[in-house]
Parts: sequence; structure tokens; C-alpha cells
Amino acid sequence: MQFIPVDVPDHPDQYQLLVATQLVRCIDDQRSAEANYWEPEDGRPDKVGQYRSVYRMRIDPSKVGNPQVFRTWGWDIALIVSEPIKQALERTLAMGVRFNEV
Repeated sequence: MQFIPVDVPDHPDQYQLLVATQLVRCIDDQRSAEANYWEPEDGRPDKVGQYRSVYRMRIDPSKVGNPQVFRTWGWDIALIVSEPIKQALERTLAMGVRFNEV
């Protein structure tokens, strides 16, 4: 992960932008409520075989390894953080975050 300092006009506090630099192939299709893939008949040949949607995503922790912050391969909408990172964000009263166990 990478932190980039950010100045916000009219706010004297120092802010940090967190950039997740790793993609991990760890979505557990069977444990997720639903995992759909792009198919040839969908008319998007550039996306065939990639996730089209994932509902109530679950990950396979055995495939994660050591990253504390990462995005899931194929469904990079989700930002996954470890429990210690989650707790640290909660302690700092980070704005704009919502946590769901995966």
C-alpha cells in the first residue's frame, strides 16, 4: 500500500490518500452469495471470463497471504483491509469508510 499526502483547502489537518497496490485472486465463488461471469453471449468479448457481479462476497483467506490492504482480482471495487487496519481506521475516525466482513 502507498500513502499520498493530500491538502484540503480550508482544512488545516493533514490528510492521507491510501492507494492499494496489490490485487489478490482470492474470491471464494462457492461461499459468496452469487458470483457471475461475463459470457460470450453478453456481447463483451473483452470481458469474457471476468467477474460481471459478485454479491455478498467472501474471500478464501488461504489465498491471501500477508497483504494488509488489497483489492480482489477480477472485482476491484472492493478494498479489503485486515482487522488491525480496520481498527486503526476506526480509531482515527476515518471518514467515508464502511466495513463488511468478507
